[in-house]
Amino acid sequence: MDVTTARRRLLAFQRWMRKHGVVYSDALCLDASEAGGVYVRAVAALRKGDVVATIPRRACLTPRTSGAAAAIEAAQLGGTLALAVAVMYERARGADSPWKDYLRLIPDREPVPLVWPDDEADRLLAGTELDKTVKQDREFLCEDWKECIEPLISSGELGVEPDDLSLEKYFAAKSLLSSRSFHIDRYHGSGMVPLADLFNHKTDGEHVHFTKSEESDSDEEDDDDQSKADSDQEEDDNDQSNAVSDQEEYDDDQSNASADEQSTVENATTKPSGEGHNDEDLEMIIVKDADPGEEVYNTYGTMGNAALLHRYGFTERDNPYDIVNIDLTLVTKWCSSKYSRRYARERVSLWRKLGYSGCTSEDADYFEISYDGEPQLELLILLYIISLKPDAYDKLVCVAHDLIGDDDQEDEEDTINSFVKVVRVTRPAKNSGLIGVEKLPDVKKILHSESICTALASLADIRESLYGCNTLKDDKEQLRTCSPVSERNRYHSLVLRVSERKILGRLRKHVSIWSKTKKRKHLSSN
Repeated sequence: MDVTTARRRLLAFQRWMRKHGVVYSDALCLDASEAGGVYVRAVAALRKGDVVATIPRRACLTPRTSGAAAAIEAAQLGGTLALAVAVMYERARGADSPWKDYLRLIPDREPVPLVWPDDEADRLLAGTELDKTVKQDREFLCEDWKECIEPLISSGELGVEPDDLSLEKYFAAKSLLSSRSFHIDRYHGSGMVPLADLFNHKTDGEHVHFTKSEESDSDEEDDDDQSKADSDQEEDDNDQSNAVSDQEEYDDDQSNASADEQSTVENATTKPSGEGHNDEDLEMIIVKDADPGEEVYNTYGTMGNAALLHRYGFTERDNPYDIVNIDLTLVTKWCSSKYSRRYARERVSLWRKLGYSGCTSEDADYFEISYDGEPQLELLILLYIISLKPDAYDKLVCVAHDLIGDDDQEDEEDTINSFVKVVRVTRPAKNSGLIGVEKLPDVKKILHSESICTALASLADIRESLYGCNTLKDDKEQLRTCSPVSERNRYHSLVLRVSERKILGRLRKHVSIWSKTKKRKHLSSN
């Protein structure tokens, strides 16, 4: 969409908002960028606490308000699956849809990897945190479409063409929901909120939050949740590693609305009486001052580039929330090649028996490498157990049951205390280095042995090999000459690749420093 078309459609949308009770402050200006995107900027000073927009819930596009509400209920669809059907149906209605001017303003699909051509996604995402995730997304969504939407097409109950509910249209609708939907309340669930989704994202730089009004449902706990995410996705905002697939969303509570409870924008006076329903306006509230001329940003949460690209279709340079994951399977593969499969199984089994675990997503365990290159503590402990000499390992096996606490290791302190017990068993008291070991830095000094450093370096090399034959230098040069507009997919995948590979480089740097420090201490003690 060019800038002229965007501005024309923006005018039609502004008329739509006035007609349906969506109000925004005169201090805000909705405008179109040269690329054809829509954004919001301040034309007057905005101060913390200002309410800059109110949006009636009845103006939101949800499974409850859509003209497809009866069919959605009859098919017993819930969660974002129901919302995807509602969006596809209203798009199919074209000029007859109450949301036509809103739907014409937003894109048909967001440029998330889910809707990239298969071969392009495979090539551009190879080795990244999204490589497996996007493949899983497509698999889950194909199954979902066949099980739930194909029967809806066959029934003919919606009265639209089969192509309007095609797999391709379903993927497109899901891309919009991942990028633009908000959780509204228990009655409506997630929905498309006109105007609220026009505020762009800026990590740690948001000016505005999406909220419910003070008189909102009494049973809503997260009234200040501003993220453009479904209720089941909110946990992901703080942990973007191994970005999760949409499959988790399908288990949302299914709505219990009856056909006569549905309301639409066209029938704005209808007020459903279903449990949890509240028709108070939604609000956009300023949480940080903005000066005239500034773009006004929302935030989608504190996410790294893998999550941003996965759900919203863009990345940010030098994103401090980026991480790299090292799968447990990669660690066991390395261990098996260095020792044996049996050796690897036994050492990992003991590590688990002692109560340790990494992070978990779907059915995979993994370890995080932070933005500054620090490996997860549980990975270091696993490598410590793997590197134990046979006599120390046998001692640990014999007393493992006695070292297991009554509770799981829920925080860093629990993990440290548990590891101190392991060290007391596996190292002679005079050399254990346990005096004053109370905090994470003290524990890590013990975990920076030469064998662990060597293992980390090998794991970093194996993890980096997944990116293919191009070097980090090659990727940086390609990124430097890549256009974020005409080569959008390639550009954002390169931002992700470069950031992840830099993290692996920082891990190697840490390993090198730790190894040299150990050697200097060893030489000085001789």
